Amino acid sequence: MKIEGKAHKYGDDVNTDVIYPGKYTYQQLSSEEMASHALEDLDADFSKNVQPGDIIVAGKNFGCGSSREQAAACLKYAGVSAIIAESFSRIFFRNAINYGLMAIAHPEAAKSIRAGDIVYIHRENGVIKSGGNEFKFSPFPELVEGILEEGGLLPYLQKKLT
Repeated sequence: MKIEGKAHKYGDDVNTDVIYPGKYTYQQLSSEEMASHALEDLDADFSKNVQPGDIIVAGKNFGCGSSREQAAACLKYAGVSAIIAESFSRIFFRNAINYGLMAIAHPEAAKSIRAGDIVYIHRENGVIKSGGNEFKFSPFPELVEGILEEGGLLPYLQKKLT
C-alpha cells in the first residue's frame, strides 16, 4: 500500500491527554466528534487543517501517558494515515495498530521531515520518501500487515472468523 500525505510535525513526549483530552474520555462521542477534538490542546487548528491521508511526524515517546485507546482512534477518525516518530509508547503503538493506524519508529525520518512536507510511504517495501530523502524501514510482520490492510484488529478478526 502506498500512502501520500502532508506532514503535521510535533515534538517529544506528546502524551495521550494531549492527543485526546481526558475530559472527553467518558463521553459517548461519534467518530466525527472524536476527530474534532484530536490534538486540540497541542494544535488548536489540527482538526480544521488535517486532510485524509495526512501523516503525523513526531519526536520521542509519542503517545506516552495513559493507555486510553481514544488517542489512536481520534487520529484515525481525523483521517491520519500514519505516524512517523522517533519512538512510541508501547501501549500507544499497539493501540494504533489495533485501529489500523500505521506507526513507524524511524528517528532519522522523524528528524528530517518538516511540517508541511509531502510524505510518501510504501508500506510493503518499507520506504519513506520526503523532501528528496529516502528512508528505509523494516516492513511489518505478516500479522500486523494483515491488521493494517483490513483497517484494524476488529475488521481483521471479523474477516478471519467468518
